[in-house]
Amino acid sequence: MQKIVVKLTSLAKGITQSTLSLSFNLAGLIAGVIVAENLSVIESVSWGLLLYPGILSLRGSIGGMYAGRLSTALHLGTVEARLRNNSGEARLLSDSTAVLSVISSITMALTASMFSILFNAGPFDILGIILVTVATMSTSLVLVSPLTFAVSVFTYKRGLDPDVTVYPIISTAADIVVTTAYILALKAISAPFGWVFLSVLDLVSVAFALSAALRNRESRAFLKNLKEFTLTLVVVSFIVNVTGSLLENLMLKIGHRPEIYVVYPALIDTVGDVGSIVGSTASTKIAQGLLNPSFSNIRMHVNEIFHAWAGSLAMFGAYSFIPSVLFSISHPESLLSQLLLTNIMAVSVIVVVSMGVAFSTAARGWEPDNFIIPIESAMSDGIATAAILLATSLVP
Repeated sequence: MQKIVVKLTSLAKGITQSTLSLSFNLAGLIAGVIVAENLSVIESVSWGLLLYPGILSLRGSIGGMYAGRLSTALHLGTVEARLRNNSGEARLLSDSTAVLSVISSITMALTASMFSILFNAGPFDILGIILVTVATMSTSLVLVSPLTFAVSVFTYKRGLDPDVTVYPIISTAADIVVTTAYILALKAISAPFGWVFLSVLDLVSVAFALSAALRNRESRAFLKNLKEFTLTLVVVSFIVNVTGSLLENLMLKIGHRPEIYVVYPALIDTVGDVGSIVGSTASTKIAQGLLNPSFSNIRMHVNEIFHAWAGSLAMFGAYSFIPSVLFSISHPESLLSQLLLTNIMAVSVIVVVSMGVAFSTAARGWEPDNFIIPIESAMSDGIATAAILLATSLVP
């Protein structure tokens, strides 16, 4: 009897902690409202809708890598739970994030430019894509990275698991920051001297990244981070542009339904957060020697998977309720059915992806946190977008 009570208590605690962390995605509806209110700004350039989910995914990949490494480092004690005068590992992670942010934004901008050329984009379009991408990513880096560190330390000192709590909180904040910065950058390129302002901002960001790279040029850990994440970046850069194409198809399918655009950032964020919880907790267990990197041992991680999935189902239900109230939808049960079906399809896939990346990278002797969240967050956006497309087709 006592064992049953202990198990039920542990189950309730796990679901509560996951649901609490995922509940921050409700704030992601703010990003959705920003998108819905500024859709004309995004559509004012031919590549606006193509680039938006890519930037969200890329920011999620960089921020996810940083959050995942911080969480594991806090558990292992290589980063201390304090804001000032921390370890060399903390400074290394911060510098790595700054350098990777600039490298990733330039790489994704060039990849997006190649996609845009297929749609007859001109030289000024390509320049605009590069300026807007780097400026948006740099702005989010300055605002989100310190917040990530602060939340990691705060949750760890309060006895919470940063693997479960940090990324869901930060990814939501990042979505709001990135969406706002993206809209402002798009407005800037059509404003007087806007191109000049974006160019100066981008040059400052590149200079800061070069300084960080030179400062750590002899660090093997720093070079290892760059090497491993570069492998991830190749995959991510392609995936995020596919996601942009899926979003354009979704827009054609649903038309201008504001309730979908309002919940869209929160939906893709929640799917990615489930993947981050499942993957990060697995990574920490592997680092602590509690989980062998093999799919045959996935049963040892079933509790964490169930906790995160249960929390996401609760949040998807909330996402269907709020837009129904805001926009007075005549058939709210249809939106609820569409979102729950989206959850079942998307989360089932992202769990397999997260566990697969964790196991395969650890088995090769790589650092799983350099791969898990970057890959799963990029894939989760495309998976969730495709799931929404399929769900709106199957449920009228």
